[in-house]
Amino acid sequence: MRHFRLPESRYFSSLLTLFLVAASLPIYAADAINFSEIKKQALFASVVYGSEKEITALAESNRYRLNLYHTIPDIQVTFFLATNEPERTQLISVRGTTNVENAVVDIALKLLTDEKTGARLHQGFAYAARRVYAELKPLLKPGYKIHATGHSLGGAVALIVAMYLDADRFEVDQVVTFGQPKVTNLSGATSIQHLNITRVVTATDLVPLVPPFDPLDLNNIDIYWHAGKELILLDGDRYALLAAADSMLRATQFTRQPLTEENVKNHYMRLYLDLIEPKTKSARRVTYRNDFNLFNLFGNDQGS
Repeated sequence: MRHFRLPESRYFSSLLTLFLVAASLPIYAADAINFSEIKKQALFASVVYGSEKEITALAESNRYRLNLYHTIPDIQVTFFLATNEPERTQLISVRGTTNVENAVVDIALKLLTDEKTGARLHQGFAYAARRVYAELKPLLKPGYKIHATGHSLGGAVALIVAMYLDADRFEVDQVVTFGQPKVTNLSGATSIQHLNITRVVTATDLVPLVPPFDPLDLNNIDIYWHAGKELILLDGDRYALLAAADSMLRATQFTRQPLTEENVKNHYMRLYLDLIEPKTKSARRVTYRNDFNLFNLFGNDQGS
C-alpha cells in the first residue's frame, strides 16, 4: 500500500508563514514593461564591460555625459556614472564578475546587518556597494532622477547602491538588473518594495537562483529572497512576469542540476540582448509554470 507523508509540521508551518508574508508583496501589471527602456538599460549594463571610449559613445548617443568611469583596484569592481542634463537624470552602471577578485566578492555569502539601511545584506555585495557609493555620492545631483543597472555581480551591487540612495533620500527612479543573484532576505526585500525594481532573467540562467532556495533552512530568518518583479525572457516575442513567492520557487528542479557550460552561456549578457531585441517590436506576455511541488521539495514521496 502506498502512503503519503506530510512534511514535518515545523517546516510546513515555517513555509506557510513565509509564503503568507510573501503574498503581501505587490503584484505587477502586464503593462509595466517597456522593452525599449529595458534594451537601453541592457546596453548600459553591457557596455561597462568595454572601454571608456565605448561607454562615452553610448552615453552621448543617449544624451548623457560621462562623469566618472572607475575600477576599485583591490576588488576590481568597475562602474560609471553619467548625467543627462535635459532630462535631469543620472545613470549608474556596475560591471559583473570578470576575475578572481570579483569571485571572492560573489562567494562571501553571509548576510550581515547593514548600518545604513538596517537590512540584512550579502556580505560581499554590500562591501562592494559601499565602496562604489562612497565614490559616487559627491557627484550625485539632488533633485535628479537616478537609474541603476548592472549584470550579474554588477546587478547585485547596483541594487544595494540604490538602497543606499533611497536611504539618503535621492530619487531612485528605476533599478533594472540582468542575471542578478539574491542580495537580501524577505525582510530586506519587503523594505524596498516601494522601489521600481525589474530583475531581467533568462529561463535557465542559474545565477539569479543563487543562493538556491533551501526548504530545510526555513526556520532561519536569513533565507535569501529577491526584491522587485522578475521579467523572464523567453524565445521570440514571449516573456513572463513573476513576483514574490512565484519568483522564488521558479525552476526548483533546475537548481538541482549540475552546473554545465550551457548554464554559463545562459548567463551571458549577449544572450540577454538577443532575447530583448525582438520584444522591442512586439511583446507577448505568457504564463510561466513553476515545477514546484511542496511535498517533493521536502523530500517526501509516495513510497510504501
